Amino acid sequence: MMDPEDRDDAIEQTAPVWAVFGDLMSGLLGAFVLILVGMLVVQMDLVSSLKQEVEKRQQEEQRRIALEHALAGPLASGRVTLNDGRIGISGSVLFDTGSDQLRADGRQLLQSLVQPLRVYLGERQEMLMVSGFTDDTLLRDGNRRFADNLELSAQRALTVTRALIDAGMPSSQVFAAAFGAEQPVAPNTDEKGRALNRRVEMAPVPQTAPQATPPTASQAVTTSSAKP
Repeated sequence: MMDPEDRDDAIEQTAPVWAVFGDLMSGLLGAFVLILVGMLVVQMDLVSSLKQEVEKRQQEEQRRIALEHALAGPLASGRVTLNDGRIGISGSVLFDTGSDQLRADGRQLLQSLVQPLRVYLGERQEMLMVSGFTDDTLLRDGNRRFADNLELSAQRALTVTRALIDAGMPSSQVFAAAFGAEQPVAPNTDEKGRALNRRVEMAPVPQTAPQATPPTASQAVTTSSAKP
């Protein structure tokens, strides 16, 4: 039978072991709780991000459907395209080669776009960005009106912008931008590709500063390398 003094010594030696074990378990439990909380936070962030992405895609889809509905007539004619919210018109429909003067049928086409675009823009408080593009073919030496393709694209964008305003588009809802040969949609290796790159695009964009006075058609030509 163990002597009481020996038993007390054994208990005293065992007590620190249990204390260390208890501290270790407490530490492991705390670490587990922290990991669990961290995982929950990450999952909540993922759910929130996914919800925002779904809502964004739904808004974009609704926007696309609304724009298609507004432009149903011009789209059916085949002379206007709609891609990712950008309304495209072939340069040959609007202008002769190397010119910024609207063709008669091109002007009629622009006039047919004004009313549906006015309704669409007004319902969403957006503006219309008119962008001019060219192929990479250098201007002929005989063409003294334009210094380069960038200037030609700028003048064409301005011409379209003014034609829209003349047809009833409020000047506060439309502005022009120039891209020259930048942002091609096809290789400039043959006439088919170059014809696709000679174009004017119109894209609805948000009114970022509704209180500011918007630029007029004669002031709003911008050069940029960013796709609208």
